[in-house]
Amino acid sequence: MSDLAIQARDLSRVFGTFTAVDHITFDVHAGEVFGFLGANGAGKTTAIRMLTGLLAPSGGQATVAGFDVLRHPDEVRRRIGYMSQRFSLYDDLTVGENVTLFGGIYGLTDAEIRDRGHSMLSELALERARDQRVAALPVGWKQKLAFAVALLHRPALIFLDEPTSGVDPITRRQFWEMIYATAAAGTTVFVTTH
Repeated sequence: MSDLAIQARDLSRVFGTFTAVDHITFDVHAGEVFGFLGANGAGKTTAIRMLTGLLAPSGGQATVAGFDVLRHPDEVRRRIGYMSQRFSLYDDLTVGENVTLFGGIYGLTDAEIRDRGHSMLSELALERARDQRVAALPVGWKQKLAFAVALLHRPALIFLDEPTSGVDPITRRQFWEMIYATAAAGTTVFVTTH
């Protein structure tokens, strides 16, 4: 059995005459933190969208968690967490409602949502903010909460698209500590940054 969490070979994506991703090849080993670097507009988000099964590649092939992203996108999505570049939380819902919503989307039982949600909010020191609307949270808290919610179903692999964009240096440091702790616990982390 391979220890590869991601295998991309000659992966590309073209939109009309514009090439967003130009024949990239790389491997990500299980349990590692893989930094995917590039300037804004370099195709990082497009690459993630292909690897998560949200966008079909124009060429090449990729497997994520052992499944072909083109032929088995649903199997890929069951095994991954994804924190998009834009906030993936719902601002008009409370912290607790977001946890419940995403837990349900990930197929967790009510008991799992309750137990994991309580544990997660306690770890993040957000238990007192459970009934607060996400829109009222500081940017750094939103980012940490979005990261934790993407891990709620305990995926083998998590994709983080520019997770520290727009946060202060202290929050950025805390966020990277969360990333390293997640990898140390055995989850593969694919993170983009410029």
